[in-house]
Amino acid sequence: MINLTQICAPGTTISENMVALDQNTQLRVISFHPGADKRETEVVFVAGWMSLIDGWVPVLREMTRDFIVHYIETREKKSSRLKGKARFGVEDIGMDIVRLVKKLELKDQKYIIVASSLGATAVFDCCQFLSVSPGALIMINPNAVFRIPLFWRILVRLFYAPLFVVFRPMIKWYLRMFRLDVQADPAQYQKYCRTLDNADPRKSKKTVLALWNYQVWDKLKTVGYPTLLVGASRDKLHEPKNTRRMVSMIPRATYLDMETNARNHSPELVKAIRRYLDGLSNSR
Repeated sequence: MINLTQICAPGTTISENMVALDQNTQLRVISFHPGADKRETEVVFVAGWMSLIDGWVPVLREMTRDFIVHYIETREKKSSRLKGKARFGVEDIGMDIVRLVKKLELKDQKYIIVASSLGATAVFDCCQFLSVSPGALIMINPNAVFRIPLFWRILVRLFYAPLFVVFRPMIKWYLRMFRLDVQADPAQYQKYCRTLDNADPRKSKKTVLALWNYQVWDKLKTVGYPTLLVGASRDKLHEPKNTRRMVSMIPRATYLDMETNARNHSPELVKAIRRYLDGLSNSR
């Protein structure tokens, strides 16, 4: 397990809690408090599908220099504690975020949500239900749809979760050959391999079954907050055309093309977020 002191700025205070949303759901939340030069705005950070925190080290090291960051591990991740017949749809992940924001006792307009991939999709789905308004949404490569070929759908329905280790090399091969530009961004492939190696097979299967018919399009008109959509035009997996279409459908959206997934996971992203927030402050 990664040492949390290695993924944040020097002098940062770290707290880690399992937050109970109800009697059946507990999610891991890691909060980082900078040692000095603290911004008034706090960050709720929601990573993508099965993402590991070590994939965000460069971002978190830069972000925790001056932001309080609450890093949320969503229900499909290994760390979640779920009882009963837990569901893993976008709506379920989204409503977890709504409840966590309330639990964190954040102040109106004094926090932002930074979310990636499935995490960003879940925020789009649920943000109309937030009881405390964020100052902005920073959405990194959100998924509009989840494209799972028929062959994989059949395989997922049939496979016995403990045998995930047998199918894992096939999934890696499929990503490398058909969904990722390994030459343009080799780090992205390596990151997804680590994610698959650490995934919870049972939760992963249920999440795939819940996602493959989902589309976000009809939720976008409900997004009423200033939104920075961060895309990567060379990232085939997250379908850049869909990202641009989302920008056109969200009333207060701004688009930033970081070109590659690697740049979306770099300190450059945090610097862009600071510029965006400063621009919002100056325009008010």
